[in-house]
Amino acid sequence: MSRANLKDRALGYLARREHSRLELERKLLPHAQGPSEISALLDTMEQQGLLSESRVIEQVVRVRRKRFGIQRIVYELREKGIDEHLISAAVPDLKKTELEAAQEVWRKRFARQPADAQDHGKQMRFLRGRGFATEVIHQVLLPSDE
Repeated sequence: MSRANLKDRALGYLARREHSRLELERKLLPHAQGPSEISALLDTMEQQGLLSESRVIEQVVRVRRKRFGIQRIVYELREKGIDEHLISAAVPDLKKTELEAAQEVWRKRFARQPADAQDHGKQMRFLRGRGFATEVIHQVLLPSDE
């Protein structure tokens, strides 16, 4: 595929949503002559500001924050190939709203305190699966009179 067609394909992906460099490499690889062609194209796109890891982080955090905890969001960013230092920079902002997000997720799913140990375990596993920290889960599941 010519470089122009490869760039058009990359821009099409980016028009739908922000992609990390790793994601675009994976999607473009079947259509390129080789990895060096993709690397050169992505370098150019980064220099032009068309490809940005910070925008990917912003998008993932904005979309996932209402449903998932820090651990799940960080995992997703790592899977997308985002640099650790950029992920680390985003974590403090996520920590500020972690308890509020966990309470909202819990309220939508359960809306009542656990009745017994089995129910407590079920609610804990649910929140843990959503990527919330154990300390935050304990705060959410504490009876309101304590």
